[in-house]
Amino acid sequence: MSLSARIAWDDTVLPFQLDASDIRGRVARLDGVLEQVLSQHDYPPMIEGLVAEMALLTALIGQTVKLRWKLSLQVRGSGPVRLIATDYYGPTEDGQPARIRAYASYDADTLDEQADPFSQIGNGYFAILIDQGEGMTPYQGITPIAGGSLSACAGTYFAQSEQLPTRFALTYGQSTQPGKATHWRAGGVMLQHMPKASPHVTGEGGSGEEGLLDATDILTDDEGENWNRANALLDTVEEIELIGPTVTPTDLLVRLFHEETPRVFDAQPVKFGCSCSEDKVKQSLSIYSAKDIGTMVTDEGTVTADCQFCGAHYVFSPDVLGFEAKDASA
Repeated sequence: MSLSARIAWDDTVLPFQLDASDIRGRVARLDGVLEQVLSQHDYPPMIEGLVAEMALLTALIGQTVKLRWKLSLQVRGSGPVRLIATDYYGPTEDGQPARIRAYASYDADTLDEQADPFSQIGNGYFAILIDQGEGMTPYQGITPIAGGSLSACAGTYFAQSEQLPTRFALTYGQSTQPGKATHWRAGGVMLQHMPKASPHVTGEGGSGEEGLLDATDILTDDEGENWNRANALLDTVEEIELIGPTVTPTDLLVRLFHEETPRVFDAQPVKFGCSCSEDKVKQSLSIYSAKDIGTMVTDEGTVTADCQFCGAHYVFSPDVLGFEAKDASA
């Protein structure tokens, strides 16, 4: 495959459908996006890997949100990894790229970098939030941390909250292509059974961890056969095929699912992007009184704020902050 073809598929999400199986899916490749997300911070390798996995999940899940919508994924835990947060901003116009940002909060003193990364999250929850815009009530769904990986948590969320059997196959890491500087790269496939008007759910609980629903609890026998066949095919995928760049997403789909009649749709480009601004920082501080603002003043007589996502540094005069600001437009 030519260099230009490889670049064309970097930082894209390709939706597809398996017509013979009643299953839809997406193939994602993140290159420059992931490098920019991680370059904003000095994370240890374990945290970089967790953020990379979360960013890839966000790209795969976020592709379905409508123009100008915002999708957020959050993992909050009781362990050293306290928070992983990502945002996916739907394109502002058709044909425009979506934007992704991500960051993690962790306790460096208690982080065990020799342990399984997922174990450092501890107990907690996995959440998906969708903001449809001004005047609309945001959607929020929450499920417990379960399954041994962030991708398993996402699959559990869709089975439990949406009753949609969902499977992720992901890989990510440092790319060492000849002639290029070492950089982060990720790729993955998401499979999801088409939604039904009346999901087939029996019993009081599910067969998954801690009684959570699993795909087998939702599907009928015929649907289950299709689902198991597609998953068996996905089990044959190799990491180098997922991450690229020598195998295009279209070639990958033909290799994996040619008997399932794959049909592809328009690819969605994605890029790194942050929505922070001076106005948004000032708005977030508008709930505080002048006295409260006074406790935030530095030795230099200013109030500072840093964006956790992109590292932007903002400096304000305390007079322009809070609901008692003398000149809120300054």
